[in-house]
Amino acid sequence: MTDSSLFKPLTLGGLALKNRIALPPLTRSRSSQPGNIPNDLMATYYRQRASAGFMVTEGTQIEPRGQGYAWTPGIHSAAQVEGWRKVTAAVHAEGAVIFCQLWHVGRVSHTSLQPDNQPPVAPSALRATAVKVFIETGPQAGALAEPSEPVALSTAQVKELVELYRVAAVNAKAAGFDGVELHCANGYLVNQFISEHSNQRTDEYGGCLDNRLRFLREICAAVISVFGGERVGVRFAPLFETTAEERVYLGLVETDPHHTYIEAAKVLQELGVGYLSIAEADWDNAPDLPASFRAALRQVYHAPIMYSGRYTEAKAKAVLAEGYGDLFGFGRTFIANPDLPYRLRHGLALNPVDGATLYGGTERGYIDYPFSNA
Repeated sequence: MTDSSLFKPLTLGGLALKNRIALPPLTRSRSSQPGNIPNDLMATYYRQRASAGFMVTEGTQIEPRGQGYAWTPGIHSAAQVEGWRKVTAAVHAEGAVIFCQLWHVGRVSHTSLQPDNQPPVAPSALRATAVKVFIETGPQAGALAEPSEPVALSTAQVKELVELYRVAAVNAKAAGFDGVELHCANGYLVNQFISEHSNQRTDEYGGCLDNRLRFLREICAAVISVFGGERVGVRFAPLFETTAEERVYLGLVETDPHHTYIEAAKVLQELGVGYLSIAEADWDNAPDLPASFRAALRQVYHAPIMYSGRYTEAKAKAVLAEGYGDLFGFGRTFIANPDLPYRLRHGLALNPVDGATLYGGTERGYIDYPFSNA
């Protein structure tokens, strides 16, 4: 058993993290329009939570086709880079560390969110089901919609996407981020390549698992060329139980999810990726991640591992004590408690989250949660 204190420092990519409590990537849909530009409101939000040992931004699309929800920020235009500079400056002024999560939704999008209202792109022309995307219907107004049918990427277009990831990493570095995290989870583009359910390609990016991991391998190498391996993270969401309907949409439950993601972790180890982030199922009555998977992951991947999903202080300390994890993301709890590390250290009560203000809107439910007076 190891030290279970969440306040023991950790070094990640040469960066000194003051605690093991992380702000994980959390979509909030507050960017300025037009242009999906990070703004002062977002800078305040992240600065308020800078007592986290480690911070990862909300999913940030690497190109216009990467957007799947209204008002999410990008990292592909000069104005977006300037907007993110406000965020990184605010966070660094508090002595905190922040990575940018590079995101492409692939097929989980709608034509109204795509350039020139074109279909979204994906590994294969298979529509995402059992999911809704949030589209803009007017100023500060939106509605849920079914994802549009995607078009399959050509082999050349896949290689162009690898380059777009590299450019996004260049932009993230110019914006002042300490590193980047690749969003390879939750049924989005990279996950669509990995999944045997959503990838029916017959070229070098489809078929056997090694081929389905090729896109992951190439985009990791591309962003490592910009930041170095130690400043790059990857997020997976391995899921071991779900319904057939969820399986088709998410692409997370493989015939053998243990084998799929252990092999994926081996790829990261070989490339020298600086940390691995595991997003666990977070809905009510969701299955726990098997201890056997955590143990196997630790055997093949030797850099820090971060876990998120329905984490409480007690659960995080238990996984830390077992030696399976190093960092722990507290999602909605951190949304509602900007001073979460202080509250956990002192055993203080936690604010409840307002579910009605999670996505889109103004400062309400975003930067107006109270800090503790204790």
